[in-house]
Amino acid sequence: MMLVLVIPHEWGHLIVAKKCGVKVNEFSVGMGPLLFKTQRGETQYSFRLLPLGGYCAMEGEEEASDDPRSYYAKSNGQKVAILLAGVTMNVIIAIVVMSVMVALTGVPTTKIETVTSGYPAEAAGIETGDKLLEINGNKISYWEDVSELVGEYTEGDKMELTIKRDGEELTVLLTPQWNEEEQRYMIGIVPSSSRNPLLCLRYGAISTWNMNVMLVDAFRSMFTQGIDKDDVSGPVGLVQAVDKTNDYGAEYYLMLLALVSLNLAIFNLLPIPGLDGGKIFFIILKVISGGRINDDMEYKATVAGMILLLSVFVLVTVNDVSNLFG
Repeated sequence: MMLVLVIPHEWGHLIVAKKCGVKVNEFSVGMGPLLFKTQRGETQYSFRLLPLGGYCAMEGEEEASDDPRSYYAKSNGQKVAILLAGVTMNVIIAIVVMSVMVALTGVPTTKIETVTSGYPAEAAGIETGDKLLEINGNKISYWEDVSELVGEYTEGDKMELTIKRDGEELTVLLTPQWNEEEQRYMIGIVPSSSRNPLLCLRYGAISTWNMNVMLVDAFRSMFTQGIDKDDVSGPVGLVQAVDKTNDYGAEYYLMLLALVSLNLAIFNLLPIPGLDGGKIFFIILKVISGGRINDDMEYKATVAGMILLLSVFVLVTVNDVSNLFG
């Protein structure tokens, strides 16, 4: 899974770097000892032994270079664009994966698939095939509009539904019924589903945004309230999580894939030296400080950041292994 997510991240860096005229020395799939390489123009494309990600090695990325096509020689705006390209690819992957997941089940529409027996919709004369247009004068464009408006129902009132049947608009009145099991008001209709690509893409983007809000809150809690060691996982824990998805089917695997991809995007934006966010942070610091923050300071901070990240990686991996055999 890490290769599936990290390689597009690095590919994003590669594409934007080349668009900005940066010389890319190597694009590697995997880390460690070299297994295979091929030269395409000025860039070496490599396959390496350890399937723990990859990298895009740009001229002048880690140290100053006199080459006018080096990363070092580019403008701050171009550098930021290159750095953000990887994160952007992870977000795009999350949206695409969530859209595929939605397409597997279908997107709920405003057309009624089933009228539940014994509920207000049946008593009001609503039929299978009817299309909801309005509720209490509010236009219904998507199924979540229905859920939201029914959820806002005030006990004792009636709801006015405008429906379309055989090309004709009809108005019905009904009183939502409280469902003890669901702990919410219901009118007793089940929507039909659609696999329209554009609709699935919309729902995929909405689901990704909701997931992003959840992850940002989790990161905020981690820094403000602390986090238990068993609440974080590394590659070993990820392998365990992927294995567990085999018991639940493709939808759960896709959800995990999107979640990890978005997690990588957010994590990479953190202002930690060695990460894309850390590099962007130093670009901003150099501009604000008027040059008082120099390359040597950034290099030392990057080394410290990489040591910190490697230490965290080792600790998390040890914790995953202990949980595996514990």
